[in-house]
Amino acid sequence: MSFVLGMIGVAICVIIILCHLLSPTKLSLEGAHVLITGGSSGIGKALAIEAIQSGANVTILARNQTLLNGAKQDIAKYIKQGSQQELLTVSADLTGDHEVLCRKISQAETKLGPIVMLINCAGTSIAGMFEDVQMSDFRHLMEVNYFGTVNATKAVIKGMKARGRGRIVMVSSQAGQLGIFGFSAYSPSKFALRGLAESLQMEVRPYDIRVTVSFPPDTDTPGYKEEMKTKPKETCLISETSGLFTAEAVAKTILTDAQHGKFLSSVGLDGFMLTNLNCGMTPVTSLAEALWQVATMSVFRAVSFFYLWSFDNIVRRCKNEASISKSKAE
Repeated sequence: MSFVLGMIGVAICVIIILCHLLSPTKLSLEGAHVLITGGSSGIGKALAIEAIQSGANVTILARNQTLLNGAKQDIAKYIKQGSQQELLTVSADLTGDHEVLCRKISQAETKLGPIVMLINCAGTSIAGMFEDVQMSDFRHLMEVNYFGTVNATKAVIKGMKARGRGRIVMVSSQAGQLGIFGFSAYSPSKFALRGLAESLQMEVRPYDIRVTVSFPPDTDTPGYKEEMKTKPKETCLISETSGLFTAEAVAKTILTDAQHGKFLSSVGLDGFMLTNLNCGMTPVTSLAEALWQVATMSVFRAVSFFYLWSFDNIVRRCKNEASISKSKAE
């Protein structure tokens, strides 16, 4: 009996130690400077509101100054009364000159203090059949979704390392975990963020900097509405299986996960399944997360066969319907 009790005691000690080693300290945003790219609309704007409500000083960065001005008016309504919070807008092209971007971000830091959290939310999408998507579209999506993230991250990383703390968020997509019909240009640009996040996290962890890569599902934003105008029927039907989420719900999850230093951030049940199924060699940031991944990976793989079958069935059905329509037209 004493041996059993001793082993239980050792197990508890090991669990406590592992929890301490794996779980980052929650980052308080009270008075901290948060920079959000793509902050003039959609998830980025919702993130700015969440950050303001958490007591942060916020800089929103986008290209269109008119949209930035409108977003600033909406976000400013959430500033706490009597607080010293500040909200700043920066008009910049993330695909442009790196030195120009660095200079503008440096000016924002002069006004609001060093950036404690960078949220890379700027992004765009183009959906269409592989043979119909222009080469220029493939390059454009990589420029905005991937290189835009690289550009902004390089502008803040040295300062974060020098100060020995920080959070970097990269907003990918569920289409950055699973290649989907019609997203042959979009998915690769979002998959690339996963590799960037893993590599960067290994570099910056000794400096107490945590990287979070988020995989949101379809979200009700202006960008989503624009995407729906040209999205193939197959893509729409496949995407519908995960549902449509509000920008506010997605933003709340992303910001909370980033504050807690989680590496993988997902939304909804399908998102949870995909994230656990695709965790691979990603960093572990809590014991509970590690146990969930080990326990569910094989189960979720079995479930994924049903999803893949249903997706293939959607594609076949749409192809048959198109063939029938073509025959009738002839």
